[in-house]
Amino acid sequence: MKRIYLDHAATTPVDPEVLEAMLPYYVESFGNPSSIHSFGRETRKALDQARATVAKEIGAAEPSEIIFTGSGSESDNMAIKGVALSYREKGDHIITSAIEHHAVFDTCKFLEKQGFKVTYLPVNGEGLVNPADLKQALTDKTILVTIMHANNEVGTIQPIAEIAKILKERKILFHTDAVQTTGSIPVDVHELGVDLLSLAAHKFYGPKGVGVLYARKGIRLTPVIHGGAQERNRRAGTENIAGIVGLAKALELANQKLPETSKSLTELRDYLIDNVLQKFEYVRLNGHRTRRLPGNANFSFEFIEGESLLLNLDLKGIAASSGSACTSGSLEPSHVLLGMGICHEIAHGSLRLTLGKSTTKEEIDYVLEVLPEIVNKLRAMSPLYNNPQRKECASCTLTK
Repeated sequence: MKRIYLDHAATTPVDPEVLEAMLPYYVESFGNPSSIHSFGRETRKALDQARATVAKEIGAAEPSEIIFTGSGSESDNMAIKGVALSYREKGDHIITSAIEHHAVFDTCKFLEKQGFKVTYLPVNGEGLVNPADLKQALTDKTILVTIMHANNEVGTIQPIAEIAKILKERKILFHTDAVQTTGSIPVDVHELGVDLLSLAAHKFYGPKGVGVLYARKGIRLTPVIHGGAQERNRRAGTENIAGIVGLAKALELANQKLPETSKSLTELRDYLIDNVLQKFEYVRLNGHRTRRLPGNANFSFEFIEGESLLLNLDLKGIAASSGSACTSGSLEPSHVLLGMGICHEIAHGSLRLTLGKSTTKEEIDYVLEVLPEIVNKLRAMSPLYNNPQRKECASCTLTK
């Protein structure tokens, strides 16, 4: 049976070159980088080199602005909680969007319980934040704005640089979750104008369990993890040297190949989107048509339950998703789709296909071959689809 992986937004395989760079730090160069002996100095050198590489690859001014963490989620938590607790004397207001990843969304909910005020900006039907809405939401108590670079479910890319200009005028700190964009589109902290940025290695063919928080020099951060003095007293815990070396190598490789990878993925993505929209009735593309990540295609199929669609695709050897991998155990519809104005019934019928650098046109053709059979079978079982008097959802009627 074919095995086709179209869930690259959830995670990616480790690139062989990345694995090769990591292996020595499991057995040969295993010292603790905080130790002063030769074993420790050896790994300290690797740590410093990786920090310098990451700083260069994302346009940071200094390697010291790079903080290594255990994941993108930890980086988000560290940025938001760290700023909120450090700048509480200046204000207690945070602004985010209604469609953030749960690592941001739930962190903001947690801070609300600690007495902070949070504004959740709406998005339009394509998942875009309106900078004018942000400007209107600002108060003299606003200390942080956190808006994701691109959405992990629908792939819509936000106007980060435009938002940054608004915030710079008011001297308000700006964090962006770039976990989905790093390695897929250009990510440069200077060009984006952000003060803090999160990324995770496993999204761009690096290892799981390692991430980065970029924090511009001079920003105060209250640590989320207390203990040792690692990462300039900002994140306690012995550094994951093998993972950090792998992250730096993966980021370097991804940026080297970015123009050609982005071009080929965009072409394949558009081929997939065009064919799905042509082949099916009662289907919609979720997210912006062109202002989206190169490998992201997210659809809603009316009269179908998303989990059934995924299980049937899996039986055909196709790995896909209905949204964020972090919420796959939830029975609730995607908060991202609901935030975009899509009703519960249709949000439940979502399918996310995310392409990677190994995806081929033959694989996409196979998906386009088996998908109609699956959709027709599931719709034949739906009493709503077979009801000639069925009522369409007025707020989010799908393309026929």
